[in-house]
Amino acid sequence: MPVFTDQVIYNEASMQAEVVSVGSELLLGQIVDTNSAVIARHLAAIGLDLYYKTTVGDNLARLAAVLRLALERSQVVITTGGIGPTADDITREAVAVATERELQFSESLMAQIDAFFRARGFKLSPSNRRQAFTPRGAIAVENPLGTAPAFIVEVAERCVITLPGVPREMEHLLVARVLPYLRERYGLKGEIRLRVLKVVGLGESRIGELLADLMEKGLNPTVGTLAHLGQVDVRIAAKGTDAEAARRLIEPVEAVVRARLGDLIFGADADTLEGVISARVQRLGIRVAVAEFGSAGVVAERLSAGLGQGFAGGVILGDPAGATRLGGDLEGGASPEAKARLLAEAVRGWQGVQVGAATVFEGDPGSEPPVTVVGLAVAFHESLESREYRFGGDLPSMKIRTATLALDLLRRTLERVA
Repeated sequence: MPVFTDQVIYNEASMQAEVVSVGSELLLGQIVDTNSAVIARHLAAIGLDLYYKTTVGDNLARLAAVLRLALERSQVVITTGGIGPTADDITREAVAVATERELQFSESLMAQIDAFFRARGFKLSPSNRRQAFTPRGAIAVENPLGTAPAFIVEVAERCVITLPGVPREMEHLLVARVLPYLRERYGLKGEIRLRVLKVVGLGESRIGELLADLMEKGLNPTVGTLAHLGQVDVRIAAKGTDAEAARRLIEPVEAVVRARLGDLIFGADADTLEGVISARVQRLGIRVAVAEFGSAGVVAERLSAGLGQGFAGGVILGDPAGATRLGGDLEGGASPEAKARLLAEAVRGWQGVQVGAATVFEGDPGSEPPVTVVGLAVAFHESLESREYRFGGDLPSMKIRTATLALDLLRRTLERVA
C-alpha cells in the first residue's frame, strides 16, 4: 500500500497528471477512447503536464492496483468511465480501495439523481442507488447532464478526480468544475500552447534530420513530428506563464522551421490542403477539373468536398480508351508522368476551365515486390507541372498518398503561377 502524508511534495514546475480510462469495451476495441485525448488537450491548456495514460478493464483488483501506482507517481489522477449504475461499474469501489476509504451513501446525491429522472418523466431504477455512493470525504460534483455524479478524493496534496465515461458529460464536468478546481488548489498559472505546421513532400526521417537541433530533449518549446500518409505534422509546444508568453516562445522557433522547410509547409493548425486550395481558387476566380486513371476518384472526392463551386467536376477513367474521348491518349509506352501531363491538358480543355489536374496509376511489371508508379500533373495557364512517384504497400494507402501529393502539386502550382 502506498503511504501518503500531508507533506507538500510538488511544485508547479514538476507537477504531473495521469489519466486512467476504465472499461473492458475499450480493451476489446468495441469503442475508441476519445476521452483521454480530450482530457489531455484541456490539461495542456492549463499547463499541467500529462505523463501517463492507462486503460483498465472492469476488474476491481486491477483498477485499484493501477490507481495506487498512479497516486505514487502523479499529483493529479483523473479517471473516466465506470461510475454508472450497473454491476460492472466499479470505479467508485476501486477509488475507495486505493485510497483506503469506505463508501458512503449521500442522500443529497440520491435526491439529485431522482430529480434528473423525474424531470424527464422516467422512474428511478433501484440500480441507480449505486451512483449515490462516494468514498468517505470525497467532494461530490453534481452532473447536470446525466445520472452519474463525479467526485474528487483528496489524498494529502494529491487527488483522484473521477469523471463519467459519456464524452459529453465528461467534458462538461471537466471544463466547468475540474479545471477551475485544479487551478485554485494547485495555483496553476502556466499554459501550454501548440502550433502545428503541416508538411507535404518530405518524409518524417528527413524532416527530423533538418530539425534535429530543435528536437533535443529539455528545450522549451519542444518540437516533434507526427507522420500521416503523404503528410507530416511538425508540432511546436511551448509552456509559458500564460497563453501570450507561450505564443512568444513559439514564434522564433516557428520562424526557424519555416525557413528550413520553406514551401513544403502548406498550412498550420486546422488548415487542410483542400481549404488552402479553395481560398486560392476563390481569390483567383477560377475553376478546377480533374481526371483520374486507376486512382478511383480519390482526388475528385477531396476536391469536391473542399472547393465547392470552384470544382468543375471529375472524370474517373477505367481504361486507356476513355482518355481518347477527352482528347488525350494513354496508349503506348509513355511514362505515367507523361500520360498525366496529357490528361491534365485534356480534361482542362474538355471541361472548359482554367485548371486541369490528373493522376495516372500504373503497375511496374518488372518490380519485386510489386510497385505502383503514379504520375501527377497540373495544367494552369502556360504552366504544366508534373511529378512521378513509386509506391509500395496496399492500394488504399497508395490512394491516400496520391490524393495528398496531387492536391499539394495543385496548391504549389496555383501559388507559383498566379
